[in-house]
Formats: sequence, C-alpha cells, structure tokens
Amino acid sequence: MSETKYVRFELARRLEHAVLILSFTTLGLTGLIQRFATAGVSEFLIRLLGGIEPTRIIHRTAAAIFLLEAVYHLVVLGYKLYIQRAEASMMPGIKDVRDVIQFVGFNLGFTKDHPKMGRFNFAEKAEYWAMLWGLVMMGLTGLMLWNPISTANLLPGQFIPAAKAAHGLEAILAVLAIILWHFYHVHIKLWNWAMLRGTMTQSQMEEEHALELEAIQSGKTITPYSAQERARRMRIFVPVSAVSSIFLVVVIFMFLSYEKTAITTVPPVLGGVAAYQRQTATALPTRAPTVTPVPTPTKAPGASQAPTQPPAAAGAATWNSGVSQLFQDTCAACHGSAAMGGLNVSTYADAMKGGSSGALVTPGNPDTSTLIIKMKAGHAKTFSDAELAKIVDWIKAGALEK
Repeated sequence: MSETKYVRFELARRLEHAVLILSFTTLGLTGLIQRFATAGVSEFLIRLLGGIEPTRIIHRTAAAIFLLEAVYHLVVLGYKLYIQRAEASMMPGIKDVRDVIQFVGFNLGFTKDHPKMGRFNFAEKAEYWAMLWGLVMMGLTGLMLWNPISTANLLPGQFIPAAKAAHGLEAILAVLAIILWHFYHVHIKLWNWAMLRGTMTQSQMEEEHALELEAIQSGKTITPYSAQERARRMRIFVPVSAVSSIFLVVVIFMFLSYEKTAITTVPPVLGGVAAYQRQTATALPTRAPTVTPVPTPTKAPGASQAPTQPPAAAGAATWNSGVSQLFQDTCAACHGSAAMGGLNVSTYADAMKGGSSGALVTPGNPDTSTLIIKMKAGHAKTFSDAELAKIVDWIKAGALEK
C-alpha cells in the first residue's frame, strides 16, 4: 500500500528551481575553470567550450539569467506575502535555535524526540539565506570585475583585485556547500523528489516538516482576503511590482552592457586559447629603440673580473627593453610571487631559472624553448601574435637581459 503524498511545490516553483540549478551549475563550472585556468582539466574544458572567449560569454550569460531569476523571485515573494497571505516561512526565529539544539541532542542520543519543524526547517532556511548572501556578494563583485574601468573611476584600484579574490573564494564556498551540504541532506540522507514531482510522502513529512503535516491534516488553512480586499491589494501590487521589475531589469541591463570589455574590443588569438588580452592600447614597440653601446670599464690587473653577458646587437629585443613587461602583463598573475609550478618571472634571474618543467627558454633556439612550445600548444594564458613574435626574436638573439 503506497503512502499518502502531499503537494509541497507547485509547477512554477519547480521550474524556477530548475532554472536556478542550470544557471548556478553553469556559473560554477565556467567560473572555476577560469579561477584555476592552468590546471589540466581546466585547459581541457576551456578547449571543449571553444576557448576562453566563449567560456567567458557563457559565464556572463548564466550570470544574467541568475540575476533575472532573482527579480522574478522577488515578485513571487511579494505576491505570496501580500496577496495570498502566506506565512514568511523562510524567516529564521528562536524556534530554529531550539530545533538545532534538539536535533543535535536527538542524533547524539541525549533526547528521545526528533524536533517538529514547519514548512521549512532550520537547514533549509540556512541554505536559502546563504544563497541570498551569495547572490549579493557574487553579484556585486562580479559586476565590479565586469566593469573594471568604471569601478576604478569610483573606488580605489585595490578594490578590483579584492573583488576578484572575494568572487573566486565565494564561488568555491558556494560549490562546496552545494556538493557537501545540499546533496547530503536532499539526495543522500533521504532522497527527496519534491522539486521534481512536487510531492512528499507522509513519512518524509513527519521527519522533515511535522508541524506543516499536522496543520494540513487538521484542515488548518490560511483565511483568504475578501474579494474586495484582494482586488484592492491587486490594484496596488500589480503596478508596484511591474515598475519595480522594469526598473531592476533596466539596471541589470545597464550594468551588463555599460562597459566594453576584452571580449568585444580585442580580436581572439587564432590557433590557441587566449585567456587574457589587455583592454587598453599600450603600443609596445615591436623593436626596441637603438641603444648606444657603452664600453666596458677596464679592470686593473689582478682584479677579479665578473662574467658579463655579451652586449645585445643594436635594436635587438632584450628583457629590459620590453620583454619583461610582456611577462608581467600576461604571466605574473600565476607566475609572479605565487610561483605556480615553481616558475617566477618577476625578475630576469628568476625567469631564467625556469620551473618544475625545466628551463623556460633555450637561448638562441625558440623551437626547443618550453615557453614557446606551451604557447603554441594552447596554454591557458598566451601572448598575442605580435607579442609572441617579439618573444621569439628575443630568444633568437640570445635571451639577453640588457
């Protein structure tokens, strides 16, 4: 004999949850592979998605959907509270604190009774408010990174790397919370089909939402407004919600389209996965200006003579004449002080030491240089064609410092 089932979520709520799952999963996936762009699996997934530019566009599209869903959720919330007189069942209270204490005591064997909880228990409330916090945090920091020039015009420049750090760390926290917390309580502890089928069995209701079950079985329902009062409230709710929704959608659109970004202003690099391109034209010269050779001072007889590099040919690219800046702009995020993979390109001496993969360059031979091999293979962060040509010329000239 099958158990009695109780309707928990109507179709509209289940569709809203499906959109939330898809947008959040897309954001998490495309965001983390950019956060850890040098990992092998990230490079594979970025190539699978068509490169870094399509990956970024997918990420931002999912962000726009997530923000629009938040606007829809606000309208639905207002309708339920103001028109349907529904209880604000997601608001935490003192009873939730007592439920947590009783729940822990029950699981440890200190109390005999499992706490009776309402439509949403303390764990579900914690997840809901954590999601709202994540929406605010990820939304603000994401829009700051989406509009870095405007952000720098309004706030000190330090806010941009701070926003990047907060955005990435909050993303890791959110994904871990879903995998470790939500999946356990919903899909491992007790498989819950409520967001797919819309119903829960009586035994599930008794364990998770006993107070709501008692209210349903006793016939206790919310007394609706009279027809006249409902009509009056609808005359207020409809224009207010419409104007508010249009305003929020326009604000979101303005933030999403206000500032030109590298996606639209820099052509994609062919033959590789371009992870980064400068947004402003820096006009680096393709050849260094002619340098007047300076004669080496003569040492006194018997004085120790430190080994020196041969002087670069006139006009040849050197580390100090622009190559260093290319490394700082493109590689320093991962291979600066962090020295990912044991490689640090902060100074010429550090760069020439190489990393865990061996020497970075082979002076005089770009074809066997690890740097050029990785760039041509589609490294997560690569130089533009002009920049790569300058690096090749530098290596051919002996990879000299100055």
